[in-house]
Amino acid sequence: MQRMELVKLIRLAINEEIHAISELAKVVRADMWNNGLKQWTDNYPAYENFYQDYTNKGLYVLVEDELIIGSASIFVENEVAYQEVVWEKDKSLVVHRIIVNPARQGKGYGKQLIEFALSMAQQGGFESVKIDTHPDNLKMQKLLKSMNFNYRGYLFSINRLAFEKVVE
Repeated sequence: MQRMELVKLIRLAINEEIHAISELAKVVRADMWNNGLKQWTDNYPAYENFYQDYTNKGLYVLVEDELIIGSASIFVENEVAYQEVVWEKDKSLVVHRIIVNPARQGKGYGKQLIEFALSMAQQGGFESVKIDTHPDNLKMQKLLKSMNFNYRGYLFSINRLAFEKVVE
């Protein structure tokens, strides 16, 4: 029997998916804590965060065979905390709240979400993509470095490391 190709897609989330995304975030947060990473605390990110991302037309889902396995929020950069470091470019997209189902991690899905943001930036005439991560999130730092993101500095007000990749 021949194996069928899985159908993967990254697209804007729909309102009916926000609950599933917030439930997936709980699973991801618990997995982070179980692995000693205290990046997200209490109830963050929660339904309200994803709903706001959705209403601002920046909530994207990674779907495989009609199942949400990941999500990312992608916006035009306007972060006050991002003024704490020197960036290469000003006209940028920023990626927040990347989540991938722990059962699917290590298979390149996080990379696909970031590549999607880079493609959006290129198509939208942006100069770079910016992202921040917790100092203890070594997996994300390794991923960003493997994708040639440059470390731009420490964001004191939010305890995050800032990275940027110029879009060519």
